[in-house]
Amino acid sequence: MAEPTERRFVRPSRREFLAAAGAGAALATGRTRRAHAAEAPGARPNIVYMMTDDQRWDGMSCAGNRIVRTPHMDRLAAEGVRLKNMFVTNSLCAPSRATFLTGKYSHVHGVRTNRAGLAGQPIFTDRLRKAGYHTCFVGKAHTLHRALRGRFDLYLGFGGQGRYTNPALPGFGGKAAAGTGHVTDLLTDRAVAYLREHRKDPFCLLLWFKSPHRPWVPAERFRTLYRDVEVPDPPAFEDDYAGRPSAIRHTRMRVETAKGRMPFKDWLKDYYRTIAGVHENVGRVLKALDELKLAENTIVVFTSDNGFFLGEHHFFDKRLMYEPSIRIPMLIRWPAGVRPGGRTIDPMCLNTDLAPTLLDLAGLKAPADMQGASWRPLLEGREAPWRKSWYYEYFEYPASHSVRPNRGVRTERWKYIEYPPCRNRRSKEPAEFPAEYELYDLQTDPHEVRNRAGDPSCAAKLAELGKEMARLRKETGDVE
Repeated sequence: MAEPTERRFVRPSRREFLAAAGAGAALATGRTRRAHAAEAPGARPNIVYMMTDDQRWDGMSCAGNRIVRTPHMDRLAAEGVRLKNMFVTNSLCAPSRATFLTGKYSHVHGVRTNRAGLAGQPIFTDRLRKAGYHTCFVGKAHTLHRALRGRFDLYLGFGGQGRYTNPALPGFGGKAAAGTGHVTDLLTDRAVAYLREHRKDPFCLLLWFKSPHRPWVPAERFRTLYRDVEVPDPPAFEDDYAGRPSAIRHTRMRVETAKGRMPFKDWLKDYYRTIAGVHENVGRVLKALDELKLAENTIVVFTSDNGFFLGEHHFFDKRLMYEPSIRIPMLIRWPAGVRPGGRTIDPMCLNTDLAPTLLDLAGLKAPADMQGASWRPLLEGREAPWRKSWYYEYFEYPASHSVRPNRGVRTERWKYIEYPPCRNRRSKEPAEFPAEYELYDLQTDPHEVRNRAGDPSCAAKLAELGKEMARLRKETGDVE
């Protein structure tokens, strides 16, 4: 499905990049009347930030998915902006969530694995609160639960994975109580109640869903949805890993591990059924904003904490630097400040960027130690310097899926992946692994099937991207 693209930008130096981002927040000349009004005292935009768990970039019909139907998500794209090339810098739940909140890489904020909590790090909502925003968190906080309690005016979050059916969830009275129904519906009940009964303007509401995290348990009304829909085979489903490093062959992410005895394509339908539940509840939030006449000056963000393999390379889960794992949805709508709607933005954007972007749109200066850049120039359609490459990292090993630590660089065309030497004393695998590499030409090989790292004709490109990774590691403070 062909998609429109935006103009491309030249890569700035780090100093130019930060200067441009700061200038975009400070310049008044050329801003629209709507943007001026939104920054005036008493007219700061409200924020509703919705996030799913493990939803791929293409897990909605506006991104070309032909199985799941998501008209409410599509409405956000039609009335706002869709970031077509949105990525996470560490494809794992807790590290990515911490990056969204702090605007920093995992090696900086310290949440490198799913066992870590966010200790002592400021988050963007702290700054909003100091500026007079009323803040509310509803939903899955994962291992950040303890660190986030007490940092919102209202906190209705839960730790761990939670349950899909009849979960115990906190209410506005502060105590957890068993609910009756599906977790997606119950969390949205709380979010809508906040908008109708508990908010104070301006407000920032975070609604973080559990869906579609495994095991996929859809609400009863969606149990037979897509029953008669034909699910196509995923790309590279029968991948034999020829030419790939041992780091790939030793992972424990084969689909048989996750699906059990279910037929593969029936298993996938449950994934889409849980997304259908999210979609319906996104519609409930949008309806509440409309009825309360809040939609015009409310920034609505819809995204996910990471991507997910749905059989590509015969994998499930995420963690690896392949496209299904690192690429996520990102929709932003703000009628008072970002028009016209229906645009797609092509430049590569990161989860480090969201915190400085929301602060910028709220008329606040992002702290100097945030490592992302505001999307404001892109959202307003202005020409500005932008990144042409970015750095990825993953640390959690050994763990249940045995994905070795990896890091790399993604450019608009190429992907370079490095598996550093490592030791593992906790499994029957070899105790020591040498450094290994992957190189993919995404233009000619979009499904990352042919590893070019050992191809003599690509030796110069391999060396070039190795140097670029070293530069980005230094720039982001990742020093060994």
